[in-house]
Amino acid sequence: MIVLDENIVDDEAHLLRAGLAGVRQIGVDVGHKGMQDDEIIPFLHTLKRATFITRDLRFYSRDVPHPNYCLLVLAVEQYEVAIFARQLLKHPDFDTAQKRMGTIVQAGHSGLRVRRMNQSGETLIPWLRLV
Repeated sequence: MIVLDENIVDDEAHLLRAGLAGVRQIGVDVGHKGMQDDEIIPFLHTLKRATFITRDLRFYSRDVPHPNYCLLVLAVEQYEVAIFARQLLKHPDFDTAQKRMGTIVQAGHSGLRVRRMNQSGETLIPWLRLV
């Protein structure tokens, strides 16, 4: 399941729903409207293999990778969310839920910063030219 943060604008959420199966948004389809950041991680623990997509950079720096979910933190403008999320979900390192579990990824124009469970530090991954 792909879970969008409530702060993802409607147009971008619509684009993601149109192109991906199993997309839900907090406050619309799951959770509750106005859900606070400190409620989101416990909420993700109740889901099975969720990928949470947000633009809130605090999720990259403060949270610890967990085996049952993935945090995708997009360091992009609000109207770039769909294109970056889709590109990230096509990347060979993240193209299945199984590959994403236990990771926190920050994606931006310059590439990907990845923190993985049971690894110290972060890995930098450049964007690949995808066909």
